[in-house]
Amino acid sequence: MTPHNRVLIAGCGGMLGKAFYQKSIEKYGLENVRATDIDLNEPWLSKLDVRSIQEYEQVFIEWKPTIVFHLAALTDLEYCEKNIENAWATNALGAENAAVLSKKHNALLVYISTAGIFGGEKDEYTDFDTPNPLSYYAKSKYYGEQFIEKYLSDYYIFRAGWMMGGGKEKDKKFINKIYKQIKSGSKELFVVDDKLGTPTYTVDFADSILKVIDSGYYGLYNQVCEGSCSRYDVAVEFISLLGLSDSIKVTRVNSDYFKNEYFAPRPASEKLLNTKLTLRGINHMRNWKVCLSEYSQEFKNEL
Repeated sequence: MTPHNRVLIAGCGGMLGKAFYQKSIEKYGLENVRATDIDLNEPWLSKLDVRSIQEYEQVFIEWKPTIVFHLAALTDLEYCEKNIENAWATNALGAENAAVLSKKHNALLVYISTAGIFGGEKDEYTDFDTPNPLSYYAKSKYYGEQFIEKYLSDYYIFRAGWMMGGGKEKDKKFINKIYKQIKSGSKELFVVDDKLGTPTYTVDFADSILKVIDSGYYGLYNQVCEGSCSRYDVAVEFISLLGLSDSIKVTRVNSDYFKNEYFAPRPASEKLLNTKLTLRGINHMRNWKVCLSEYSQEFKNEL
């Protein structure tokens, strides 16, 4: 197997990018990692708009990567519903560009997908279940999966669940939204209990991907933390870990409570099972409560 030791990370400016950058440097060395993003929010990032195949190819030509981690995506569901053209250009065409260029320049492509591609008809989903994306975010991400599977013979696709990680500067998802409410003085949090999923800690996700790649077992994988829950369960656990259970009330509501704010269609359940990883003996993901306990320390120190 060709050693994959020259790394290009596309879309490295977000919450997952932070973990990928750190883990890649640990594994491959700083001199072998190039991190890019359209938003240059870190000194170690260089500019790349994945929507432009010419711009993307220029990075391939200059850097000559042997492995490409394609993290670049618009992940705000409501933004994607209102900006459909950009959602397709970034999430779908961006992934297609990555596949075309990886094949042309003989690099291994690793694509990050999402549990959100499922429609919620089932309680939980294995790697073998057929996606039924509801939102434009999910549709554009699923297109990326389909193109890569058809176009490339060797690739990795990893589906993440409810992402947590990156700390208060990078985390744009649920945990930081809860933290911001606490920080602003809220004594009661209203949290939905009718949406089910599997949290995914960015640190474990990145670390596990690097280990799976070493196995050489190419393909598509569900890769989420062990255990499943509702948004309400996550909030209650987080409040408890912060030592605030006595001072902050977590109140159950259904999704209609936030229907104006979160109007993009979401599946009732997007719980994933790491079926293939487990069967192949390469499931390195910890339980979500263990990961949240570790992650919560970053916030606890700020309170």
